[in-house]
Amino acid sequence: MAAAIELERLLAAVELRCSLCLQFFWEPVRIAGCGHSFCRRCISRYGAGRPETPCPLCRERFELRHLRPNRELAALLRLIPPQLRDALETRDEPSGAADCGDRRREKEEEIWESSKQPEISAETIPLLRRDLDKTKEYTSQIKSQITRDFCCMKEYVERQERNTLMFIEQEQKAAQQKIEETIQQLTDSRAPTSNLPCIGSLSIMNKITLDKKLHVVKSAVEDLKRKLEVLLLEKYPQQFPPVQPPDSHQETSVCSSPPEPAAEIPHPGIPSQFSQWAEDVTFDRTRAHEYLALRAQNRRVVVSSHPTCYEPSLRRFCISQVMCSQSFSTGCHYWEVITEGSDGWAVGVAHETIGKRDKLGRTEHSWCVEWLGSKKQLSAWHKNQETLLHKDKPLKVGVFLELQKQTVSFYSVTDTEMLLHTFDLSTSHPLYPAFWLFNLEKNGSLTLTHPNRR
Repeated sequence: MAAAIELERLLAAVELRCSLCLQFFWEPVRIAGCGHSFCRRCISRYGAGRPETPCPLCRERFELRHLRPNRELAALLRLIPPQLRDALETRDEPSGAADCGDRRREKEEEIWESSKQPEISAETIPLLRRDLDKTKEYTSQIKSQITRDFCCMKEYVERQERNTLMFIEQEQKAAQQKIEETIQQLTDSRAPTSNLPCIGSLSIMNKITLDKKLHVVKSAVEDLKRKLEVLLLEKYPQQFPPVQPPDSHQETSVCSSPPEPAAEIPHPGIPSQFSQWAEDVTFDRTRAHEYLALRAQNRRVVVSSHPTCYEPSLRRFCISQVMCSQSFSTGCHYWEVITEGSDGWAVGVAHETIGKRDKLGRTEHSWCVEWLGSKKQLSAWHKNQETLLHKDKPLKVGVFLELQKQTVSFYSVTDTEMLLHTFDLSTSHPLYPAFWLFNLEKNGSLTLTHPNRR
């Protein structure tokens, strides 16, 4: 009995439990450098897959191949009678032995997981700091290069602005000189009448020639603005927010005159017959597909390269469609949309209950005209039935909703209006302006204009 008591005291003075599994050592091995001992299985699992491993207790690094059996510790463990070992384990455990076992297993799993994570030791900190310095240096170089590139770009744009204005001025002076020469010939009584040019034809030709040249210049400037917007704002909408407050956008003009608001893109005025019914409609953020970004105070929709951070909405379309916030149930209403920024689109009206996957014009309660880029044709759609219109692509579409007569008419708007198609409506529900954009993989846009009432 006395021998058992002395052995128990010895065991209390000597640590016989592995610090990894918290149980009595099983095949104890010693780390050559620091001398700490662990179960062979525990330390092998801890350092598996790494050429060097830090000691779990003191963090001194070692290699698994340098582990040495701890024969003294193993011999001491063999001296413990099974009854005494069970008594020690029972005494050390809390009242719930099963709970203790679970905690041991959780502790062991936690140790295995932590051993797999990257370690930040005294050796790795300098490496991280060096990487940080390199990142700062590289970022500084990129910022300097971007600044130089934008300076060159601004100088180029300003130079082209001067050249363009000079070109326009030269064309104006040339036209003025021709007109002055003609006036001089008319006032010169000695000039033969037969040699005088036809005044009307000369004026018309000069105007046509000048208009063509100015149209080329204007188209080039508009194309440059669209490409810049696509390359920056549309590809990185969150990183390059608009300069204006949220939900606003102002396009920069390359001339010296004040820029016009983004929603007021210069286009011919609406036909006078519709002016009294003109409506200011805007796109609804809760009904826009996640890859359709809204700009210009929700009056412009653009195909985006990245999902837009809209709030969750059960009404959001799963296809490339968007509806307006406004609905109409009585009276007459008119609005316009600029379509020249898209190769494929549909403009129409729809009932609020149109499905999230229902394409415009393919249901009983939606009507539209559609231009499909691949087919290069204009058609009208209702209840999934197509009517070919055999018209050129309109760059601006006017929609006239006449609910007393239960009709909706679509017009191609230029200096005058040209009727494209009229549908007879078969619903008494409120109707919303609705739009579809072809191909989410290509940049395209539609812009709602606010017609000026006359």
